[in-house]
Amino acid sequence: MTNSKKLKWGILSTANIAKGKLIPAIHASNSSMVYGVASRNLAQAEKFAQETNIPNAFGSYQALLDDPSIDIIYNPLPNHLHVPWTIRAIEAGKHVLCEKPIGLDVAEVEQLIAVADKHPQLKIMEAFMYRFHPQWTLAKQLIEAGEIGTVHTIDAAFTFHNVDPENVRNMPNIGGGGMMDIGCYCISATRFLLGQEPKKVMGSLVMDTNFGVDKHANAILDFGDVKTSFFCSTQSESSQRVYIVGETGSLTIEYPFYQPDDCQAELTVRHDQVKTVHKVENCDQYVFQVDALVNAVNNKLATPTPLTDALANMKVIDGIFASDKKQNWVVL
Repeated sequence: MTNSKKLKWGILSTANIAKGKLIPAIHASNSSMVYGVASRNLAQAEKFAQETNIPNAFGSYQALLDDPSIDIIYNPLPNHLHVPWTIRAIEAGKHVLCEKPIGLDVAEVEQLIAVADKHPQLKIMEAFMYRFHPQWTLAKQLIEAGEIGTVHTIDAAFTFHNVDPENVRNMPNIGGGGMMDIGCYCISATRFLLGQEPKKVMGSLVMDTNFGVDKHANAILDFGDVKTSFFCSTQSESSQRVYIVGETGSLTIEYPFYQPDDCQAELTVRHDQVKTVHKVENCDQYVFQVDALVNAVNNKLATPTPLTDALANMKVIDGIFASDKKQNWVVL
């Protein structure tokens, strides 16, 4: 029988993604409850707590970590604060769900892993929420069942338009830019579908001269027999798609990462001119993510997106940045 203890979450900051996605998911989950939220300004934390139905507010991040009632910390801070505050949470004895990318580079992730390894009883998970949507389980099942034959290539795209100078995505010193924000999804998805790691990468970035961050990025990932590609952009029309081409068919995931509230996820398999559409029930992938981490904590299971996976993804990101500078392939 599985352990079904309801765990208490602490939210590290009043970030928009916490308010719009993760906190509603915790409220909707049967496995969890939101215990408290922290801001560097107590009045702001109290206002946020009232708006989001959270019983406790804290005037500093450390005060939240020091509360013994909290089981799990959600860290949606800007990218440069992911590793420092996740380490502090670990040292405070908390499990952690940290937003992606979990670090700024490979060295930071390795630093985090070194600390986490000293606390094996704690579960640390990177928040790639898309992995928990059942459309991805179905996509992998279709591929592994040979529905489109041997996979020859995967092409992914993830774009949106944001030219707000106050947005963290447009700030270079704190881990901004398209590669870190959304390119990481394209990399993660390709690695997940193939169940392999690329041997080398090539990337080309277009920098925004005002913000100093990458606004467009193209990359090729070489897995040996399979070559994949992706495009991400923070200054293009909003779009997302993953397209897998196999020997005998193709598979398209139309809304691979975010599904509009009124949109049902669909997978389209094509064999020549014949197509089959697989519809997936509307669901909240954030709730599934919350429940997956709580299940790992309660039943002492491995986390579905562990730090080893985060490190592998970051190696590709670092490789693409290095490739752009060298204007050549980078072996991983």
